[in-house]
Amino acid sequence: MPRRILQGTVVSDKTDKTVTVLVVRRVMHPMYKKFITRSKKYAAHDETNRYKIGDTVKIRECRPLSKTKRWEVVSDEAQGAAPAA
Repeated sequence: MPRRILQGTVVSDKTDKTVTVLVVRRVMHPMYKKFITRSKKYAAHDETNRYKIGDTVKIRECRPLSKTKRWEVVSDEAQGAAPAA
């Protein structure tokens, strides 16, 4: 079974080797047929503590790494990251 991949924004990097990623999605309301936004926060594994608040990252489903971590960061879009000089 393929692993799910989600895209979101890092909202917290306070914990060691973990980032909190906010994933926002748009769904259609079943009765009113209008699009509404739904969001959820995921704890994702970041082995090197590379990602900072504001970075756009992709996370992938993985085996349970702790009580709350079931996702790992696979890449970033370098949107919020400053270029290395």
